[in-house]
Amino acid sequence: MDQRNLTEFSEFLLLGFSSEPQVQPLLFGFFLSMYLITVFGNLLLILAVSSDSHLHTPMYFFLSHLSFVDICFTSTTIPKMLLSIQTQSKIIKYAGCISQMHFFLLFAGLDYYILIVMAYDRFLAICHPLHYTVNMNQQQCGLLVLVSWIMSVLHSFLQCSMVLRLSFCTDSEISHFFCEIKQMVRLACSDTFLNYMVMYFGAGLLGGFPLAGILYSYLKIISSICGISSAQGKYKAFSTCASHLSVVSLFYCTSLGVYLSSAATQSSHSSATASVMYTVVTPMLNPFMYSLRNKDIKRTLKDSLGRKL
Repeated sequence: MDQRNLTEFSEFLLLGFSSEPQVQPLLFGFFLSMYLITVFGNLLLILAVSSDSHLHTPMYFFLSHLSFVDICFTSTTIPKMLLSIQTQSKIIKYAGCISQMHFFLLFAGLDYYILIVMAYDRFLAICHPLHYTVNMNQQQCGLLVLVSWIMSVLHSFLQCSMVLRLSFCTDSEISHFFCEIKQMVRLACSDTFLNYMVMYFGAGLLGGFPLAGILYSYLKIISSICGISSAQGKYKAFSTCASHLSVVSLFYCTSLGVYLSSAATQSSHSSATASVMYTVVTPMLNPFMYSLRNKDIKRTLKDSLGRKL
């Protein structure tokens, strides 16, 4: 297609879930409630970890970072959607769309990498307990988080740079509640072959590599737990991994299901619905999964609430 025939768009339309007027208040209340629960739940978890010196360990250090990332992750999409519902305006500027995509990919990548770092932490604690304090010291923890940030930033910049090279024609409607990269690429009328290659490479780098690391860690962990003689020891070792394993299962099953689905599946509505699971539901459930099954965090929260009351 001749480049001169292309129309440059300065804005897009986020169609969201429904345009029915009677449904909008329900959607607004539903997502506002989940967003507030996510923010306050994760903030409470961060405060609990930071206020109790007994929780200043690598496991809780990574957990507090995961909570911070989850707050940022949901904040890249939900506030804009709530504003669109409240103002009845689905317009998002091109620059705003690219910015939203950048931060979404950044914090999604951090979620993946923090989860594999947490799996590595549990692997060392259970499989190599005698060397745990040496291998997982404060400097090592900081380095792992720093590498996670660097990898996520580079991936986000790469993906957004590939989208910036695209040209868009007459269709400016994004069948999603945020500027999802797959939907953006579908709207382009220039060649997108390289974009899809980079996009699926990134999905493999963020999804496949961390998932392989997590599976390897848990295979070793299960093998070590089976070697423990006492039933109480087995339960204690497994209980430290159960919450993390639940979060990993929920996050990976939904997010990889969206990005690695068959190219023949073109249902944008089902994709948007599945995206809610890993962009909203999982970050909201994380504090509950980790606090309800963790005696140390429950004790800290009870002590903190008791002092305030």
